[in-house]
Amino acid sequence: MKFAVGFQLYQEGEEPFSHIVESYREKICEVFFSWMDTPSGRSAVATMHGFTDWTAQRRMEEELRAIKAMGVKLDLLFNANCHGQYAISQKLANNVISVISYLDEEVGGVDVVTTASLAVAHTVKKHFPKIEVRASVNMKIGTVKGMEYVSDLFDSFHVQRDYNRDLDHLRMLKSWTDAHGKKLVMLANSGCFVHCSGQVFHDNMVAHESEICEVANLDDFTPYVCWRNLKKKENWHMVLQNTWVRPEDLHHYEGLFDTVKLATRMHSHPGMVIDAYCRGKFYGNTLDLFEPGFGKAFAPYILNNDAFPADFWQRTSSCKKNCHECEYCKTVLQQVLLDTRG
Repeated sequence: MKFAVGFQLYQEGEEPFSHIVESYREKICEVFFSWMDTPSGRSAVATMHGFTDWTAQRRMEEELRAIKAMGVKLDLLFNANCHGQYAISQKLANNVISVISYLDEEVGGVDVVTTASLAVAHTVKKHFPKIEVRASVNMKIGTVKGMEYVSDLFDSFHVQRDYNRDLDHLRMLKSWTDAHGKKLVMLANSGCFVHCSGQVFHDNMVAHESEICEVANLDDFTPYVCWRNLKKKENWHMVLQNTWVRPEDLHHYEGLFDTVKLATRMHSHPGMVIDAYCRGKFYGNTLDLFEPGFGKAFAPYILNNDAFPADFWQRTSSCKKNCHECEYCKTVLQQVLLDTRG
């Protein structure tokens, strides 16, 4: 397995992301990125509150050219959950075509387009048939039926992260993709809650983040299911029930995935995350591996990654997932929870 890692545009005084990629070149097969202020599954790259970093595009192009020159594939994201009134518009299609064409000329082209939009998938298939079209994890495709329905539009699928700890289910999906010339990709370090009831709401918010940030919003409401629940210490065990896979346990997925995605686009220490998964070992606060991470919610406590019991992966990957009937993760929490105040 090799890794697809999320691009970050460096700021003055920071290490260029291309340097991180170069350091782990043998383990990285793809870098995924959104283009400038194009709506995606994360914040805009260049503009916020009307202020635009006019050097951003030049720096980004230099970085992408350097990464491409290493032989690493570029994965362009059009993975916003909502495009508003332009959802099936010629305007959206023109934007997709123009961005891909420009990147072809300026950085050597993109190899993969990841999208949550059927219209974008259709556009790429029609105009750029050599580019691999990948279904975004935001589409929550986790069944053979789900893949069958859109198999004409997609070449590969981010598996619905809620199934990350169900190897029998993943093997079934892999059998279908192998038989139909498709590929599976796994997101390994999502901090999102499993089967989150607020995911669609949240993803739609992110797609319109630039607009939401410009209006007066509720000051007595936390819109994120995870942060709302983690305000209460009695809910902290929920973090252990989620979809992430520790670096130490990733080897169990050999043969199921050729490419494993690491969410690092918004992470404060992307090199640390990449290093941990490339080495298959992490010393520190397990929460620091996730995006989003929940270090602030737990502080001054951490989850000591060295303290997880030897059977954690086996138990959580083979259980019935009836968490309301089980106390295992609550027990593990007490083992790994460490008060840094001493």
